[in-house]
Amino acid sequence: MESRIEAVLDRLPTPVYVCEEALLEANLQLLDQVQRASGAKILVALKGFAMWATFPLLRRYLAGAAASGLWEAQLAFEELGKEVHTYSPAFKEDEFDLIAKMSDHVIFNSLSQFHRFKERAREHGASIGIRVNPEVSVAPVELYNPCAPYSRLGVVAQEFRWEEGIEGLHFHALCEESAASLAKVVAAFEEAFGPFIPKCRWVNFGGGHHITKEGYDVEGLVELITAFKERYGVEVYLEPGEAVGWRTGVLVASVVDVVRNGMEIAILDTSAEAHMPDVLAMPYRPEIRGAGAPGEKPYTYRLGGNSCLAGDVIGDYSFDRPLRPGDKVIFEDMIHYTFVKNTTFNGIRLPALAILRKSGELEILKRFDYCTYKHRLS
Repeated sequence: MESRIEAVLDRLPTPVYVCEEALLEANLQLLDQVQRASGAKILVALKGFAMWATFPLLRRYLAGAAASGLWEAQLAFEELGKEVHTYSPAFKEDEFDLIAKMSDHVIFNSLSQFHRFKERAREHGASIGIRVNPEVSVAPVELYNPCAPYSRLGVVAQEFRWEEGIEGLHFHALCEESAASLAKVVAAFEEAFGPFIPKCRWVNFGGGHHITKEGYDVEGLVELITAFKERYGVEVYLEPGEAVGWRTGVLVASVVDVVRNGMEIAILDTSAEAHMPDVLAMPYRPEIRGAGAPGEKPYTYRLGGNSCLAGDVIGDYSFDRPLRPGDKVIFEDMIHYTFVKNTTFNGIRLPALAILRKSGELEILKRFDYCTYKHRLS
């Protein structure tokens, strides 16, 4: 399915994230096929995709949402209206009762938190789980490796013991990975925690499943889940973030100025530091529609953000024609793990949020103004 952003490009304010409803629904339909074929339940991980204006569409296909704390749980409870599964590295005393009230599953990161809050979770009817650490991961960088040495995320096998009241186990060890990678982690999980799995009502395979990426082995994933369910008789959950939002939208920015210092440098009204943080953290070079590698096309530019950070550089690209102030640049695949991480560093305007409906209607959902910046400060 092709993007239709060009049809509304002249009407877009910049910077702006635009989610294409038709592309999103195509991803959701594939995820639902996995649910139906495997019997697993798929949750949207709000840490990766939290555009709640799309929740009516998500509600038609997914089982619910995975939250990382109070506000995400509340958003899912209020706007999605389906299952809410909440995990946090550490729940706070003054937030826990509200979290438990809104959550179908509460997942503790440690046995000490389990002992502290288990009765209160039960009072609210939440199913209780423990996050465990299989100590095997194929995450691409250490920043995104929850199984790295001395990780604070999850209980390792040598520290784990089964306790009355535990109903499920949760692990998360992937980052934009394949079904083959999941198979390695599941094998390690079974080896480390196998005696406890038959005692569970459910097992959560966490996130990082790149199910909607071209070439992903969907059939292999279904077979893996089906076999696991048959071995243990448990319900299986997955909670991908990227698979929901993968290639469903863009970030559109404008050229503000072009300067020269050994090469042509275009300064945009967006920022890697503030609006595309994984560009610097992973790091990676985002795709730009119609652009090529440096030197591939006649005009090469370094694209930089409009902040004072010297390293606020998005990358080097080539274009068919010279860039001029006012030209728009389309960054591909910028809906997941982007605007959920945005900051107002340097007082830079947050990108607007928009949806391109299946009907072709462009809906500007939110524009951020000075009050947004001011009221985050004191």
